[in-house]
Amino acid sequence: MTTREERAIYDPVGETPTSYVREPVGAHPPLDYQPYKSTALRHPKQPLVYLPQAITEITGPQLGGLVGENDNDLLAQHDGEPIGERITVSGRVFDTEGKPLRDTLVEIWQANAAGRYRHTWDRWPAELDPNFTGAGRCVTDAVGRYHFTTVKPGPYPWGNHYNAWRPAHIHFSLLGRAFAQRLVTQMYFPGDPLFEFDPIFNSVRDPRARERMISRFSIHDSIPNWALAYEFDIYLRGPGQTPFEEAN
Repeated sequence: MTTREERAIYDPVGETPTSYVREPVGAHPPLDYQPYKSTALRHPKQPLVYLPQAITEITGPQLGGLVGENDNDLLAQHDGEPIGERITVSGRVFDTEGKPLRDTLVEIWQANAAGRYRHTWDRWPAELDPNFTGAGRCVTDAVGRYHFTTVKPGPYPWGNHYNAWRPAHIHFSLLGRAFAQRLVTQMYFPGDPLFEFDPIFNSVRDPRARERMISRFSIHDSIPNWALAYEFDIYLRGPGQTPFEEAN
């Protein structure tokens, strides 16, 4: 994460920053944000060392055979159906110039409807769902669109401060055009009452940037008698760039 006014833009075949772009202060979370306590332990303490990039870092990932038939349908990955509110999450991925980014890998992970992850470190007393793993992936189509079917994640306590609860969210990871361009962000749901109490959400200090992390409800894309729909477009750079967790 970063809040520096100038951010390096790297030459895809070079070793050092070639130019800089000014962004509004607060468009990205700071590396060390006191209300979010674990940032003090997770960000670099020494200046970064620039290393020559290898061919595997500057070329596009080969995704053939990587994505399975049900990888983007988190309801169909087990013998039974998960418990919870069924939703679809879809949108488009745009590159630096605002053009749709095709054939890029989009991955998600999330808590289940009770707010619990299938992870050894998540031990708060909420039920695990045997029919829900909480991870999915897909590749964007010719117009940069992705689509997931899942259940709406629940909020959960996380121990950052007294009575701390995370708003419902889905984690996104994108590879961009090369392995070295991997970006991570979180998608939230509109109208969540926990927004004002969450230091992770509020570490993005620009209110307009925070709004870009909130999905849009779509009654038109909702499936009658089946699932509600949410839309979430992702901009890798530019004035409407989605805030990313770049260094934490």
